[in-house]
Amino acid sequence: MSNSAKYFPDRAFERFAGGGDGEGAPYCDPVEAARFPNVRLRYRNNRWAERLGLDHLTPTAWLAHFSAFKPLADNMMRPLALRYHGHQFRTYNPDIGDGRGFLFAQLRDGSASAGGRLLDLGTKGSGQTPYSRFGDGRLTLKGGVREVLAAEMLEALGVYTSKAFSLIETGEALERHDEPSPTRSSVLVRLSHSHVRFGVFQRLAYEKNTDAITALVDYCIRYFYPALEELAGEARIVSFYREVIAATARLVSQWMSAGFVHGVLNTDNMVVTGESFDYGPWRFAPTADPNFTAAYFDHTGLYAFGRQAEAGAWNLAQLGGALSMAASTEALNEALKGYGEAYEIAMADAFFRRLGLARTGSDDFAFVTALLNWMTTSRAPYEQVLFDWFGGAASAARAAKSIAAPYYDEKTFAPLREQLTAIPAVAPERLDCAYFQKSSPCTMLIEEVEALWALIAENDDWSGFEAKLASITEMREAYGFAE
Repeated sequence: MSNSAKYFPDRAFERFAGGGDGEGAPYCDPVEAARFPNVRLRYRNNRWAERLGLDHLTPTAWLAHFSAFKPLADNMMRPLALRYHGHQFRTYNPDIGDGRGFLFAQLRDGSASAGGRLLDLGTKGSGQTPYSRFGDGRLTLKGGVREVLAAEMLEALGVYTSKAFSLIETGEALERHDEPSPTRSSVLVRLSHSHVRFGVFQRLAYEKNTDAITALVDYCIRYFYPALEELAGEARIVSFYREVIAATARLVSQWMSAGFVHGVLNTDNMVVTGESFDYGPWRFAPTADPNFTAAYFDHTGLYAFGRQAEAGAWNLAQLGGALSMAASTEALNEALKGYGEAYEIAMADAFFRRLGLARTGSDDFAFVTALLNWMTTSRAPYEQVLFDWFGGAASAARAAKSIAAPYYDEKTFAPLREQLTAIPAVAPERLDCAYFQKSSPCTMLIEEVEALWALIAENDDWSGFEAKLASITEMREAYGFAE
């Protein structure tokens, strides 16, 4: 076993939910994993495996645990599919739940201590459940590759995200209407801090199960927001809601600072810890275009780049509606009014962090707004601008040599240049990293993703995928956000 971290199993949710009885337990149902004909490991997150004390697993053991889903030692004995409802493109759907995934294991972040964060290992593509409806419960290999790329890129850019922990090709041929078929299949394991979606509370409210709502709030406070443990009654629930509001504002702000568009911001795709997860038709915006969308089926731009903050607020309102079964609507609405201020603070935090600059005061959000407005009108490349000006004045010479330098010569940029070069840098020594000696940053535009997949689909060539992960690692280490 690793000398750097020990393995600390924890069956918190299984104890809380009683494992599910399949006939009305409010939170989950025990399920069985699918059996796959020909498994092959395609990605293993060694960095996080070491942190969790699972780096000792042999290749054979890894496959046994993360494709056949043999229980980890002293951990959950049966997978649990979570029950939830949700608003999908703002239409309420009571016929959803974990349809191709389940909670497989829980453990503590061993790099901290036995009392570290509770973390979940959940799946995607692990087979049918009671909520699969007409689906096969499977995940395409392309979908798995895309999720690995999204999670790795976002973590490197400072977004609080679930981690792609394992990706295994499963040897099945899948039929899909939105890509050439038959297509290759996979099973993904993701590591996250929480699996409790807004939609879990929505289902409990739909069922008018106030006791279960209160119990779930207690679970979330105990494991995610322990500072609230001493509170009781309505104050406890409203304070929990305030924490989720702040976490959601932070998440959306981090997406914006990464130039990221999630694509499907339904209430069942948001969790109470404000953690980014479940990457479907995501994209990174090439420029600061508020109308840029990720999902081909988002015909009205409901979840466009510039509307993600609005989507977060709307989804929080639905969570508040569910919590109103156990707390007053007036108190919850008052809490929700704080979202706007929380978002402005979080936006300033996120963008100043991306730029490697120290927060200066109350005008920081105005600076971020001015920067985004300029990026929108100039059409300057999104990631290039943030890369060029990391460290402010310390990067002025770099920016002057950039491929985007003509944008910075425009008169409209002059006020921003003055501000960028006046704000103190937080860690200018990071500019010594090899990453910042390059002319262009690591990016993940849709054309790049499709090119990487084409190599895999046509020639089983994983070299482009592996090279991209190496580039992301270099970027992550240069910025140091993941630390």
